[in-house]
Amino acid sequence: MHLVRIMHPFHPLSGRELACVGERYNRYGRRLLLRVEDAAVYSVPPQWTDLVAPAPEIVIGGYRALFRVADLLELARLVDQLGWRDSLKKPEQGVK
Repeated sequence: MHLVRIMHPFHPLSGRELACVGERYNRYGRRLLLRVEDAAVYSVPPQWTDLVAPAPEIVIGGYRALFRVADLLELARLVDQLGWRDSLKKPEQGVK
């Protein structure tokens, strides 16, 4: 067991050191299990802790950036994919 600091600026426990009691993997990747005051265990991605260096976009933005460039590109790809899928479902308007 070792201590890990939550570094994500918008996490309610940001700045606190918590005991890492284990880790697990799910479909989203690796998660750390952090104990809070012997009452609860929370699962957080390692990127939200001091175990992983923050993304350059976050550091350059003075920790004000809400999204990383990679996340925005992935979101744009998903929106395009959903728009393409919707265009296949809807019949053309004005065609009789």
